[in-house]
Amino acid sequence: MNGFALHLLRHGKPARPGLLMGARTDGAPTPEGIAACVAQAADLGIERIVASDLRRCRLAGDAIGARLALAPAIDLRWRELDFGDWDGMAADQVDADALGRFWNDPDLSPPPGGEGWSALVARVSTAIADLAPRPTLVVTHGGAIRAALHLLCGFDRQRLWAFDLPYGVLVSLRVWRGAHPGAQITGLRP
Repeated sequence: MNGFALHLLRHGKPARPGLLMGARTDGAPTPEGIAACVAQAADLGIERIVASDLRRCRLAGDAIGARLALAPAIDLRWRELDFGDWDGMAADQVDADALGRFWNDPDLSPPPGGEGWSALVARVSTAIADLAPRPTLVVTHGGAIRAALHLLCGFDRQRLWAFDLPYGVLVSLRVWRGAHPGAQITGLRP
């Protein structure tokens, strides 16, 4: 089996970068951030677009869809991690020890009132399982991309935190289904 192409695109730069912008903070993207996303998707040969419902993803998905004559499907499971009480705050506004414990083990020390890593992984897992096996672009968030790479490529959490996923980054995968599902990274475009 040849598998199918799955492209994971992180939303473009938000109007207020540098915040812990999770599932509760629906920050607007910049026009330049949307344009960067449209440029990343121009030559992918996709048949379907899926986007997180948060407007920093949804607006980019709409712009890409308009360019490619594809109506994006909205899927809440592709939302960013819920940062709870920290959502919308700058990292330097959060207790440094608590933030360090979170980055070290986001399941053992989730943000107060927020979501643990395993909950994010569980919802991204069901979103991936529901994808039709055809060339697909998902406009999503850094945390959801990391969860997908964990599920599809077997990266552990420590390795996932070791590389940067800047705004507008495109991670392309070849995904296989069946008894031994998995994926191979076929491209990475910052």
